[in-house]
Amino acid sequence: MEMKRPSRVMELMLLVLFLVMNLTMGDDPYRFYTWNVTYGDIYPLGVKQQGILINGQFPGPGILAVTNDNLIVSVFNSLDEPFLLSWNGVQQRRNSWQDGVHGTNCPIPPGKNFTYVLQVKDQIGSYFYFPSLAFHKAAGGYGGIRIDSRPLIPVPFDPPAGDYTILAGDWYKMNHTDLKAILDGGNDLPIPDGLLINDRGSNGFTFPVDQGKTYRFRISNVGLTTSINFRIQGHKIVLVEVEGDHTLQTTYSSLDIHLGQSYSVLVTADQLPQDYYIVVSTRFTSQVLSATSILRYSNSGGGILAPPPGGPTIQIDYSLNQARSIRQNLTASGPRPNPQGSYHYGMINTTRTIRLANSAPVINGKQRYAVNSVSFIPADTPLKLADHFNIPGVYSLGSISDYPTGGGAYLQASVMAADFRSFFEIVFENQEDSVQSWHIDGHIFFVVGMDGGQWSPDSRLNYNLRDGISRCTIQVYPQSWTAVYMPLDNVGMWNVRSENWARQYLGQQFYLRVYSPAMSLRDEYPIPSNALLCGRAAGRQSRSL
Repeated sequence: MEMKRPSRVMELMLLVLFLVMNLTMGDDPYRFYTWNVTYGDIYPLGVKQQGILINGQFPGPGILAVTNDNLIVSVFNSLDEPFLLSWNGVQQRRNSWQDGVHGTNCPIPPGKNFTYVLQVKDQIGSYFYFPSLAFHKAAGGYGGIRIDSRPLIPVPFDPPAGDYTILAGDWYKMNHTDLKAILDGGNDLPIPDGLLINDRGSNGFTFPVDQGKTYRFRISNVGLTTSINFRIQGHKIVLVEVEGDHTLQTTYSSLDIHLGQSYSVLVTADQLPQDYYIVVSTRFTSQVLSATSILRYSNSGGGILAPPPGGPTIQIDYSLNQARSIRQNLTASGPRPNPQGSYHYGMINTTRTIRLANSAPVINGKQRYAVNSVSFIPADTPLKLADHFNIPGVYSLGSISDYPTGGGAYLQASVMAADFRSFFEIVFENQEDSVQSWHIDGHIFFVVGMDGGQWSPDSRLNYNLRDGISRCTIQVYPQSWTAVYMPLDNVGMWNVRSENWARQYLGQQFYLRVYSPAMSLRDEYPIPSNALLCGRAAGRQSRSL
């Protein structure tokens, strides 16, 4: 489907309008992006597929920003179906209006556009964006986000000679519409057909390096169903950042990266000058899938002298121990000059404990997934709009329990109420036999514990209350639990979801409504004047210009 692009004058007028309307974002720099979303033929595993392209690219264009930058992203939907983009890890401070998920935003209709106005407030690190509706993620439409520190803010390692983004994950040869039909029919997805590194299978990419220099690799697992392991033949990798948090600089031979997670590692080209394999392979799967790229020294004579190195496969203890070893660098500066360790999360009293248990019920004869026995179904109106316009009957606060009920599963647009400036203890409980990966929009949390078996209050005796990593996506191993502390410092309607995209699509998610009775601009921005209105909010006025 072809869509006529607006004139350059119209685009400039639109951008000026948003600058005027968003003066609350201050004098921080603006970066402008205009993206046209289309279908296109792609061949990531050698088979022709219908992909989702952004400006003709798969993966989409990368976003390069600096702490506090304002990002103006005009998205033109040239597909024949509604579309939204979401921003994995971007906290959207005071601004869940821009989160780009079904509970906060109306989809962009075919042939229309929407301009996101984001600010990467007080953030650094490595993230990615992705399409959030209708299983579009299985067709591409994702890209990397890199947020650098502001000048003069110290970074705990020397500037690398190069900075590479790797978007890796499992991939299916079927089109996203066919995969969606399988799920809509109440069935599980088959085993993926392969893995991709960026848009290609094995040996599709080459990363050039100079001998003796150090390079940064930002790796995100953008797959649908599978954890992966990352390694580089003959080289050690030094972990330096996890989703915006500088880590203790621990050296690994390989690194497990679970669904939706992002890591930064440093790699020094300190080996003989030749080519080496970069490998990603699946974890905890009956059939091990892998993909390779090439690390090529500039003075290499070419060729690789050995097969790709093997990695861990189904070993859970290896992954659990590695996860426990990832700690926060307390003395490093984050997005601000003060040390990361100046926020003493372990000395704050929690105000509420939430226990979240995933399950895989069959409801009405179809496979579904649930949290505390509630399998989420989208409402006919975005929850954030229903909240703003006080539209009754769209959702009910308290429609999901704070703890596993043990009752029969049911369908509901589930929303949990929470108070602004609360401090939650959240325990993710996984009594299934597969690894889970959880993400919370709009917030970071501190990982205080993870272990096998059943969580109990006595588990708190072994919590890490000093240097637990802060992040926004965390894994939970089979028959295990993971506990986090989370400050609720961001008013809005926030998605809590499985990063296994089949489970998310079939109900393993809910929304957290973080509420402030002050109704102040200090706590939350007003509804954008360009907000798309749909469902029961159609025909209402967002706000006057």
